[in-house]
Amino acid sequence: MQHQEIVDALKAVTLFASLSQRFLTGIAKACVERSFEPDDVIVKQGNPGIGLFVIVDGKVKIVKTNEQGERLELATHGPGEVIGEMSVLDGANRSADVVAIEQTKCLVLSAWDFKSFMETHPEVALDILPVVVKRFRETNTALTGQ
Repeated sequence: MQHQEIVDALKAVTLFASLSQRFLTGIAKACVERSFEPDDVIVKQGNPGIGLFVIVDGKVKIVKTNEQGERLELATHGPGEVIGEMSVLDGANRSADVVAIEQTKCLVLSAWDFKSFMETHPEVALDILPVVVKRFRETNTALTGQ
């Protein structure tokens, strides 16, 4: 992807939509493009959260393995959505697998770069709260059926 395409992809994400062109340009410089084939594990449950992923193209599913070894599909996500943000924010290991359903292209922003960016742009922390709450509610609904 060209630099402006990365900036445009980030601008389409709720988390980054309120940021100025200058700040988006800075984030875009820190992003690395990664491609995944169907059934590739993008994020592995239990691994450290070393970055967050912005889905540019494709679709992924979030799958959690419970204590009984059952695999529960919690949600699906597509272009313009962020995955992996929870463990980047709290430093905990990944809470679920993220698996590509189809060929998927992501922009990866390292945990260090994201945290550094949030320190200099605290408004991003406020923008990420609804995303995290939505994910928590999706997980709770999937696990409890309510």
